[in-house]
Amino acid sequence: MRSTMAPRAFTALAGMATGAALLAGAGSLTAQSAPASDVAEPFKVGTFEIEGEPRVGVVLRDALIVDIGAANRQLERNPAYPSLPMPDDMLDLIGRYEYGVRLRLYEIVNHLSANGMIDGGARPAFVHDVDDVRTLPPIIYPGKILNAAVNFYSHVNETGTPEERAEARRQRRENRGVPYLFLKPSRGAVIGNSDAVVIPHGRDRTDWEVELGAVIGRAAKYVSATEAEDYVFGYTVTLDISDRGGRPPGGNPLTSDWFVGKGHDTFAPMGPWIVPKEFYGDPMENLRQTLSVGGEQMQEAQAGDMIHTLWELIEYGSSIITLFPGDVINNGTSGGVGMGTAVRGEQRFLQPGDLIEASIDGIGTLEIPVVGEDEPAGGTGARLPPVRSYRRR
Repeated sequence: MRSTMAPRAFTALAGMATGAALLAGAGSLTAQSAPASDVAEPFKVGTFEIEGEPRVGVVLRDALIVDIGAANRQLERNPAYPSLPMPDDMLDLIGRYEYGVRLRLYEIVNHLSANGMIDGGARPAFVHDVDDVRTLPPIIYPGKILNAAVNFYSHVNETGTPEERAEARRQRRENRGVPYLFLKPSRGAVIGNSDAVVIPHGRDRTDWEVELGAVIGRAAKYVSATEAEDYVFGYTVTLDISDRGGRPPGGNPLTSDWFVGKGHDTFAPMGPWIVPKEFYGDPMENLRQTLSVGGEQMQEAQAGDMIHTLWELIEYGSSIITLFPGDVINNGTSGGVGMGTAVRGEQRFLQPGDLIEASIDGIGTLEIPVVGEDEPAGGTGARLPPVRSYRRR
């Protein structure tokens, strides 16, 4: 059952745990007596299928998954640690992280480290090898996902000539304006590591975009860019899979259709896990995001190529809609997308059998296979038609 305790109650519990650890005798509690602000080694958090059900886990060394529910039950056998309910899911963890959960996760990691439960033969059954569990999307599911459109200079006018690209980037530098954000679907679109992107039937211009996902940690409305980092919980790897086929001619005169372009099922891969911000640092200084398809590198970018900073994206987004814990803002993608010609000299789109590998240094790598979709039966003609029915390459 999800806890309904108020933040002040969790703060009190955190203080009780800290005091108990410091007052306990050094003889039997050495492994748990580290200050609450210190942790034996950095960790990440994610959602994993363990014993047939989704559970929140701590990720150590990108190799070991700690079932925090079972680990907490072991820890609470020691009377120095008061009872603290563990999160039911990642949204619960994010919302309560600063109200007792962060301290408890630190204590769990310190306990495992000090007692030889990470290395060697003393590893308990609730510590799993990452290959022995299924990695699910870390957040099942974000309340909303906001994506930044054309937020890297190298992604500006990728289909133009070198002269046209240079001029477009010059103009953008001189007139950045405000960011452009659009909503990406959540449930249905979000998939996890090793889940497949499904190319919709008849759609043959499916494109890739690797992005940094900033996970919001507390409610934010009219947040200044100078304070935006305070509202972030952590960071994850995301993909903005895109359908470049567009709408068929006729009917509604609006030809730009972001729902078609961004909204298909499986078009929002996320993961493999989340790095709490205290273990990542400033993404505007150390960001490096890359993407390959079938082993061929397509994209590589650093934060210096961004038009608007991540903090400006949060300021802009929060000026329109309140951001809540577990919401995700994606920073945009760089040059090298499939529809662009600047990197490879020709367009290339995803095909069934491809393998996408999207990485961000310090976070991890998403490995996403690509499959095709069988032709659906029935219909009255009001479905999105195959691209070949109205457009030739």
